Amino acid sequence: MGVLEGVRVIDFGQYIAGPLTAMFLADQGADVVRVDPPGGPAWDVPANATWNRGKRSILLDLKDPGDVATARSLIATADVLIENFRPGVMDRLGLGAEAMMAANPRLLYCSLPGFASDDPRAAVPAWEGVVAAAGGIHARRERPIFTAVPISSTYAAFLGATSIAMALSARGRDGLGQRIEMPLYDANFTAMGYQGQRIHNGPPPPDADARNNRAMGVGGQLQCKDGRWVMYMGGNLNARDFLEATGAAKWVDEGLPPEELRKRTEELFLTRTAQEWETFSAEIGTECAVCRTSAEWLQDPGALDSSIVLDVHDPQLGKVREAGIGVRLAMTPGAIRSTRHLPDADRAQILSEIASWPEPPAAGQGDAEVKAALDGVKVLDLCIVLAGPTCGRTLAEFGADVIKIDSPTRAAVAFHNDINRAKRSIILDLKSEEGLGIFWRLVEDADVVVQNFRKGVADRLGIGYEAVKARKPDIVYASLNAYGQVGSYSGRPGHEQIAQAATGMQERFGGSGRPTLQPYAVNDYGTGIMGAYGVALALFHRQRTGQGQHVSSSLADTACALQSMYLQDYAGKRWNEPRGQDALGSGPLNRLYCGNDGWFFFAAPRSLLPALERVPGLQGISNAEGKALEAFLEDRFAGESADEWSKRLLAAGAGAHRVTSPGQMMTDPWAREHGLSVTRELDGVGMMTHCGPSPRLSRTPVRPGRPTPPPGADAASILEEIGRGGDLQRLVKDRIVVTEGILAR
Repeated sequence: MGVLEGVRVIDFGQYIAGPLTAMFLADQGADVVRVDPPGGPAWDVPANATWNRGKRSILLDLKDPGDVATARSLIATADVLIENFRPGVMDRLGLGAEAMMAANPRLLYCSLPGFASDDPRAAVPAWEGVVAAAGGIHARRERPIFTAVPISSTYAAFLGATSIAMALSARGRDGLGQRIEMPLYDANFTAMGYQGQRIHNGPPPPDADARNNRAMGVGGQLQCKDGRWVMYMGGNLNARDFLEATGAAKWVDEGLPPEELRKRTEELFLTRTAQEWETFSAEIGTECAVCRTSAEWLQDPGALDSSIVLDVHDPQLGKVREAGIGVRLAMTPGAIRSTRHLPDADRAQILSEIASWPEPPAAGQGDAEVKAALDGVKVLDLCIVLAGPTCGRTLAEFGADVIKIDSPTRAAVAFHNDINRAKRSIILDLKSEEGLGIFWRLVEDADVVVQNFRKGVADRLGIGYEAVKARKPDIVYASLNAYGQVGSYSGRPGHEQIAQAATGMQERFGGSGRPTLQPYAVNDYGTGIMGAYGVALALFHRQRTGQGQHVSSSLADTACALQSMYLQDYAGKRWNEPRGQDALGSGPLNRLYCGNDGWFFFAAPRSLLPALERVPGLQGISNAEGKALEAFLEDRFAGESADEWSKRLLAAGAGAHRVTSPGQMMTDPWAREHGLSVTRELDGVGMMTHCGPSPRLSRTPVRPGRPTPPPGADAASILEEIGRGGDLQRLVKDRIVVTEGILAR
């Protein structure tokens, strides 16, 4: 059984964010009833084969009183409602949160609008490119670049599903539902992560171009003998072994200047094919991946034998290979319970069931007053870099007490001020007998352990799932890594760059030139959120049964979810999405344009052309198509400012927004007022601005938590809690515990 067996979800979502959120719930066992308008989904694309899998279908005309009454009946006994219309639409239909929650006080009402209900831009038609323009995704130093990956919608779905799982746990304790709002624009702050961080008396964070171009030892994107590219992480795991095996160690030892070292590295990689380098690096245990296309990833043996991708039989497309289930729970494994149902296929069944669905329990029948979804939950976070610590930070934002355990063998804790916010910090030598004993004492009081070592490393340290479970049978134990816990790639190391290379993201964004990283570290942060989703599901299961279990997710799973708009392979498939560093959009009516003072994104359906004819300056727009229409719009838009055109286009019902940089987002007064941009003082750092949490939960709100402490700052209080406070000085002297000297990098 899936962990959400017995949870009923009504999915009113259209386009990406709503359907994808509901798909995540369906994959974990929820009974999802999908409600579409009479003509079927508003966006008829092959990706619906993925987003609408595992759901039942009914068509309802929400302008018809009879169908609205049917919708209300569906909602009356539901656990979760998902919608992603513009704010106010569901209220006008008579299905708004206030009314539906009054009728069903246990309901979790999840809205995923483009802009929040209290955002001045709430009425803006929030096409993906428009929200991405507002959210810093297109911004570059010279001119903006369009990415085909729908980061805003996918992150809203990641955070929406996680918030629902957290709210289910809270409801299990106090019996009350709540309103969840997860705007697409707000989700961009979570995706931005450390690129939104600024230490006020320090250097600015690296932008996307600098991050993509910086040298990594003797690594980076490198062209090979067959003309293909690989991503090699030269400064990371077992890099010295790679250098020794290739004879390149002497170049480093001789202290060659960076330019000469780079030149020789490029020549070295031209001696083998891309696949040969990936295989060679895997044997050594260092990080390297062919920069595949997404089509190649779907055929890759490692993607298949791990079930990161899998085959389904769709009623419209036939055999389809698509993304698998991104979060895996050992005791309650998810499953694709059915392929996409044809529109209205389940009408008779659903209508016949409505009268027999049991009334939900009375609201408020719980055993506790819950102020935070994870209030009372204790977490041990053993993770490094971004993905794993983001999981711990997300759990802390939802109210968990998270203890971050770092190793004294590291000179610095990477991204510490970003990903260790809201946690307590101790630096503990788990390779020492006494340090391991302290860990086991902490486990006694813990509910969750999170780690992101390579597969097998935690077991070799004696702290793997089975070892922890033996001491704490109901533990929820999360493992995050590059390629998952099963399959031929499961033992391979990898970071953000490797996942983007292996799954097609770098190749798509680079186009015909050098593969290029996406704007943000989207796989790392996304995997951390999905790890937190898995933990929340496992805690919900433990609440029901008393059983803990092993949770896992991976960077490659997250990369598939981010690309789910395109990641379907079937007979007749055309891989024709926008690609490359020259991309501005998907067509004349959905692309970036330059006004006389800067760039903006414009989006409109062709059905809006008559209204656009009446926009001052756009007379004649209906007379052109294709490249001619692009040229027409480029010429007209160049004559006025980006804000003026946005104003005119919005008045006509189109979507438009000036391209905004991460820096502008972080200084925006509205973002500051709503906690998306937070400025406060950090001990030993000074004033720092960073991104705050994005989800909005009406009854158990998320919090940014305490400012990030210096690494190791909480050792005394943590040891005191387990009765070891008097040993602190000796433990520090023996370097079993370190309280200072480890840098926050």
